[in-house]
Amino acid sequence: METMSRETGSRKIIVEQTDGEATEFAAVLFQSIVCESVAQKGACCVALSGGTTPHMLYHRLARSVVQDEVPWSSVDVFFGDERDVPQDDVESNYHTVQRALLDHVPIPPGRVHVMCADADDLDAAAVEYERTIREVVKTDGGKTPRFDLILLGMGADGHTASLFPALRKTLDEQKKLVTAHFVPVLGRSRMTFTLPLINAARNVIILVTGADKAGAVAAVLGEDKDASATLPVAGVRPSDGRLFFILDASAAREAGLKAKE
Repeated sequence: METMSRETGSRKIIVEQTDGEATEFAAVLFQSIVCESVAQKGACCVALSGGTTPHMLYHRLARSVVQDEVPWSSVDVFFGDERDVPQDDVESNYHTVQRALLDHVPIPPGRVHVMCADADDLDAAAVEYERTIREVVKTDGGKTPRFDLILLGMGADGHTASLFPALRKTLDEQKKLVTAHFVPVLGRSRMTFTLPLINAARNVIILVTGADKAGAVAAVLGEDKDASATLPVAGVRPSDGRLFFILDASAAREAGLKAKE
């Protein structure tokens, strides 16, 4: 199947027929960004996503170690959000990424930076994680560290990372780069990147698959500004970087976007 691609400014929308094809496109793009960054600067800082959608992507990236396609030893890995569970819990984003990817690629342990979202003092843990980001990730002369790549997913409610609808204080945060908050709809606490940190990135990939996401995709990519304004993912707008929406046909169908036959 051919890819459907539409570009508006720094935002590029890619639609593949299947979730497997969308994952493959994301994997190739991920590898290209990492290789380019390492070639230019000698290192690459990425932030990975939890949730169910990236599982296949992480397994695909893990296979790249066989072909030596990615300079993993020069990559610093962070996490865009985390659940308030121990790091070895099956619900932990870190645990998921570790099992699917990190256990299979030669990233030095000191380059994997884990969110301590099960800490007794989550606010202090968020401050410490922001401190680590500022120490490792360069700012390019500005005030906000610039990740080379941030990988995100999106929920059916339009949330991304742990930025959920109705949590206006977190969504409107302008000073903190990492914050912790209680999510009433989940009955749990989360730690998350805030929009200023996400939007400072050089590249952001939002990988969305599945028919249950179609309504939110249509809202955020459509012309209904009122609808998109209620969705946290609509706040992802890199100020000086590239944004890639990578969709399968099921997720794109209500937006009127189709993969080419």
